[in-house]
Amino acid sequence: MKLTNGLMASAGLTAVLFLGLFANTSRGQTQPGGAYNEKVQLGLAIAPVPLKLTAANQNMVGLGSYLVNAVSDCNGCHTASPMTEYTSSPYFGQPAIINSATYLGGGQDFGTLGPNSTTHIVSRNLTPDKTGMSGGHTFAEFFQIIRTGADLDHIHPSCSSTVTTNCLPPPFQGALLQIMPWPVLQNMTVDDLTAIYEYLSAIPCLEGGPGEPPVRCH
Repeated sequence: MKLTNGLMASAGLTAVLFLGLFANTSRGQTQPGGAYNEKVQLGLAIAPVPLKLTAANQNMVGLGSYLVNAVSDCNGCHTASPMTEYTSSPYFGQPAIINSATYLGGGQDFGTLGPNSTTHIVSRNLTPDKTGMSGGHTFAEFFQIIRTGADLDHIHPSCSSTVTTNCLPPPFQGALLQIMPWPVLQNMTVDDLTAIYEYLSAIPCLEGGPGEPPVRCH
């Protein structure tokens, strides 16, 4: 309990410090340049779904798409399964066309953590819900999740004397995301994370995903 409380207190402090930084800077201040412009244009070109750009910063959306689709392969985990990630298998010489019906909608089952667990870890839905926010999270929450690994959805709490189902046994900490590579992604810059969030908020909503309501898009 002390570890979880300490984690959440630290996460809260991180969010507060970031909000102070964010309040004094204009969102998406990455300076244009040759390499930057190239990444933006490539990101917009390779986005596998229609983008909502009416109220968005197009440059940041393009950069976010580049980071999500050309650098991090977020869809490799946040899709229903490797079998449905593409419309046809590019590994058999077919065009690499991403399946828009499952793109970043989560649902991939990674199995259990260790022999003492029966709880399956399933990737989350990253598409925006009816609020228009990626995964239903504000940018400050998204920043906190990536920087600290905090699981703000509390889908898999730590097992205890009172919590015995759909929980994670020691040494796993239910307050943290499992499998998701936040220890690596937390090293991204504020601009990188801003761009990713802008992109994830510009893609179409998909229904489904662990912890999501039956209807999340409307």
